[in-house]
Amino acid sequence: MRDAVTTLIKNYDVTGRYFDRNAIDSLKSYFDSGTARVQAAAAINSNAAAIVKQAGAKLFEELPELIRPGGNAYTTRRFAACLRDMDYYLRYATYALVAGNMNVLDERVLQGLRETYNSLGVPIGSTVQGIQIMKGIVKEQVAAAGIANTAFVDEPFDHITRELSEIDV
Repeated sequence: MRDAVTTLIKNYDVTGRYFDRNAIDSLKSYFDSGTARVQAAAAINSNAAAIVKQAGAKLFEELPELIRPGGNAYTTRRFAACLRDMDYYLRYATYALVAGNMNVLDERVLQGLRETYNSLGVPIGSTVQGIQIMKGIVKEQVAAAGIANTAFVDEPFDHITRELSEIDV
């Protein structure tokens, strides 16, 4: 797993270059947002169970067919699996948020996930919708923790959404 700093260093090292203005600006931006990233992670950590529960409730309110007979979250086992996956996405999104790099999501979450979900019949559209609902709740929690600019929270959730979404061929 790499963070924004090690990724930047690796990219410049591979090409044998010194840091240029873009690299310095990128590092400055990352370090300037460091405190906010750690505060956001603390807010997520202290409210993780509630975030997942609230996101699940909203998802099932918006898509009640998921919890009806024949729905993908019908039965206690499937319902619990859905919430478990949401918790998993939240945890790894938090790691990526602190790292300022989406590499951990690619390595630990997304490789082969769409194919796995398709083979198991897990609806990707509702999964993506649940992730976006969770993003909104996290942004509210982070703002409530006193962080004025919550834009950086979007990146990991949007990355997961983009990578999971169906691609038009």
